Amino acid sequence: MHQTSKWSRLKNRLPRFPWRIFRQLCADCTRNIKPAPHKPTPRDWNNNSLTASWLGHSTVFINFFGVNILTDPVFSARAGIRIPPFTLGPKRYVAPALKISELPRIDLVLLSHAHMDHFDLPSLRKLNYDCTVVTAKATADLLKDIGFKKIIELDWDNTATVASPAGEVKVTAFQVRHWGARMQHDDHRGFNGYLLERNSHRIVVTGDTAFTPLFKKLRTEKPIDLMLAPIGAYHPWVTSHCTPEEAIDMANMAGAKYIMPIHHQTFKLSWEPMAEPIARFQKALQNEPHRIALTEIGQTFLLPD
Repeated sequence: MHQTSKWSRLKNRLPRFPWRIFRQLCADCTRNIKPAPHKPTPRDWNNNSLTASWLGHSTVFINFFGVNILTDPVFSARAGIRIPPFTLGPKRYVAPALKISELPRIDLVLLSHAHMDHFDLPSLRKLNYDCTVVTAKATADLLKDIGFKKIIELDWDNTATVASPAGEVKVTAFQVRHWGARMQHDDHRGFNGYLLERNSHRIVVTGDTAFTPLFKKLRTEKPIDLMLAPIGAYHPWVTSHCTPEEAIDMANMAGAKYIMPIHHQTFKLSWEPMAEPIARFQKALQNEPHRIALTEIGQTFLLPD
């Protein structure tokens, strides 16, 4: 009885200890990672169109009229702090739809911000080093030991033109509502969304964001063909991550024709049930189901003619 009271008092003195996260990490140790429900075949895609597959979390492989683009590549079993031989962080529920070795040569890597579930150094080290990496302000130092030949830091409203064997793609960074610190105190690091333009077509790669009316700035007479929109990790982190309904609202502000829901079904980063984000997303678009680019990891979207 005395021991129980002592433990209770100790717990009361540690109100900020993340017990729920601790229990989740312990449960992860014995849980198997499920295979992706679909496997794309990007080596068979046509270079004269826009094709994209969701590989898991915020990692999407895009063939943008012949330019091969990879967003926020995370292929590791866990996302977190690497203390060899371990990684301290959440474990995947679903494996990547493709291994890095199964991807075609990458021309452009987009890194939205330095959070470990978006900026995974072990995955980045396995990519071809002759690609161009576009990353947020004050994050290129994290890549200095990898060996990429060209790294471009973009601040909000700055633009870079990236060359590839198939031609050029214009990349513009824009402001979202999030934060960029990788560790506790490096909050000088930037965080971006990206607008991609090629052959009179436009793609928005959102990265992470809470709801913001800033997406209105992306709207022009020229529509956005595809918007990659994060829909998970909103409870209780709604000040950093949008809800599925808010993701759709921002896509509508930007004038997006098709929406690819990402940032769900892969890692447990918040308290909403794993299946809730996509169910809410589909319900919110029940009158416009044709705008949903895909719903499951490994599925492929092809821009209609």
